[in-house]
Amino acid sequence: MPSAVYINLKNATIDFDKRFRLKKINWIVTAGQHWLICGNNGSGKSALAATLAGYGDVEEGTVGPLPKAGLVSFEAQSELIDAERRKDDADIMDVIAVGTPVSEIIAEVCKDQTLADQLTQQFGLTPLLDRAFRKLSTGESRKVMLIRALTSKPDLLILDEPFEGLDVDSLAALQTHLTSVALQTPIVMVLNRIEQCPEFVTDVALINEGELQHQVKRADTEAYNELQQLLHLKTADLQVPPADPDTAIPTLAADAPLVRLTDTAIKYDDVIIFDKLNWTISKGEHWQLSGPNGSGKTALLSLITGDHPQCYVNDIFVFGHQRGSGESIWQIKQYIGYVSTALQWEYTVGTSLRNVIISGFYDSIGLYSKYTDHQRDIANQWLAVLGMQDRSDQPFNNQSYGDQRLLLIARAMVKHPPLLILDEPCLGLDDMNRQKVLALIEIICTQDVSTVLYVNHHAEDKIEGIENYFSMGG
Repeated sequence: MPSAVYINLKNATIDFDKRFRLKKINWIVTAGQHWLICGNNGSGKSALAATLAGYGDVEEGTVGPLPKAGLVSFEAQSELIDAERRKDDADIMDVIAVGTPVSEIIAEVCKDQTLADQLTQQFGLTPLLDRAFRKLSTGESRKVMLIRALTSKPDLLILDEPFEGLDVDSLAALQTHLTSVALQTPIVMVLNRIEQCPEFVTDVALINEGELQHQVKRADTEAYNELQQLLHLKTADLQVPPADPDTAIPTLAADAPLVRLTDTAIKYDDVIIFDKLNWTISKGEHWQLSGPNGSGKTALLSLITGDHPQCYVNDIFVFGHQRGSGESIWQIKQYIGYVSTALQWEYTVGTSLRNVIISGFYDSIGLYSKYTDHQRDIANQWLAVLGMQDRSDQPFNNQSYGDQRLLLIARAMVKHPPLLILDEPCLGLDDMNRQKVLALIEIICTQDVSTVLYVNHHAEDKIEGIENYFSMGG
């Protein structure tokens, strides 16, 4: 027998006062499910939760009949405080407004006075029952909102960041109570930090830019861990680890471009791949290079890296050298970090995750040199950025395809190359792993450690931090 449906959003587009829009949401919540909504700041978590409480204007699609909801959110808290202020403003001017006491605010919706008394005591609010609600601190008024929602006997409990601002004792009391509530009432919870996710949560939804991108069963360990890693990359305050001063790359002139191609061409007899191509890449200018198959993207990259034989018959300036002036290919390549699907195919050694990253200091596939303690520490910091620190000694070839790609990006970045070339880094990845890779690229771009050249097929596939675009053919 199918479970009862509490919530059913079908292709729903919901507007919130023209400030934010949820787009084409498809979501069903059934009896026995408890959901966690997660995502980065501004992704739409609170908007989705508010929709379940009847907020927002449905522009397209349908939002099924919503159950009676108990809502706790900063917005609902602010609304209640504003309502109290409006009451004061409406009072006769020669009467001193004292505001509605906490006891009455709770009693307005309370259906279980015994539970209200219990929670009031556990939250330390008993001495404040006669105080005006709007005179409470933010944390105290938050507790009142929780008591109101928990004692109103809702058919659905919606908790938007319920743990924020609670002291240790109140937090413990709330967590214990929610575990018992979950036995009878569906709970939808919004949390910024997935590590706070209570054990009773059965399903996790990831929202990004107003779109519900992933719905994962908590019991699906692999999918849940993938989602945790994606959230770690998207929401944590991550910093690119430092370079190793003992293997530092020679400094380039500050005013010189990294790459300058002037009237560049690649021709094979009568076949012209491209002609009269001009492009300058300066330090700190992140670029997206796009174009269909056969447009010449790979050939163009090989001119930059020095791997194409026609690089010597073109006007190419790279990393302080005019090509053909006696420089070696290694003088050029030391300034470049490179990641591609072809590299991943070649990197078949069974070395550890940590050693894969350390191998970036030596531009080797596998690790054949004795590394320093400092290099090991930097590799461990990169593993922490990737959310893989607990797997540092596992074999590289036992990891998922997506995690291997993340590790190779870290390997390319470990020496802080002036130019990081990511050649179709999302090729062959499913949507979850694609988003993890894009999240890591965004971290690198926004911190301006290396200049990023991101290569892909689709110009519309934009990355935050990349503001320069070069299109080949098509």
